[in-house]
Amino acid sequence: MTAFIRQEALEKAKEIQLKADEEFSIEKSKLVRQETASIDKTYAKKFKQAAMSQQITRSTATNKTRLKVLSARQELLDELFEQARGKLAGYADDDENRYQTICTNLILEGLYALAEEKVSVRAREKDFDLVKKAIVDAEREYKENTKKEVKVEVDEKNPQPEESAGGVSIVGGNGKIEINNTFEERLKLLETDALPAVRQILFGKNENRKFYD
Repeated sequence: MTAFIRQEALEKAKEIQLKADEEFSIEKSKLVRQETASIDKTYAKKFKQAAMSQQITRSTATNKTRLKVLSARQELLDELFEQARGKLAGYADDDENRYQTICTNLILEGLYALAEEKVSVRAREKDFDLVKKAIVDAEREYKENTKKEVKVEVDEKNPQPEESAGGVSIVGGNGKIEINNTFEERLKLLETDALPAVRQILFGKNENRKFYD
């Protein structure tokens, strides 16, 4: 009887051990899967962070390089226009006939824009005689092209500053409208209007630009 009880106890103990081992194995596998998933998740997060950090670094470096290139280009453009401003000072004195023709065309441009019967022209005092000759040519050409008379006078009371590089201003509307055709103003317009074309000539076409003025 004792041997039977002992045998039953041993079998029961073995059964309990097997069940315990099975539960341990299941729990171990569960823990391993959980830990593996956690490691995978952590690795994926770190990989994503590393990839994002690398992308930000690359983008920052690209932007810095682009800004340096743009800055260098702008410096070159500024230098070119500064050189042009420096040459303006002597341009009017280099060739009197050429300068008179330029003044005639500048006056004509103002006459067409104002379309008035009487206007005045402002110029440097030292250019008065030359501008008066230019006015005669401008009045004649204006009449030929529009079949209208126009009276143009030099405004000797309000001359352009002597330090001006040259050119003229055409005043109409009883003194309320002024078309500034001085060399300095024309260069400012050129800097604005011709800048895209100058950029393209110097640096080539921008392939990333879809629209142009």
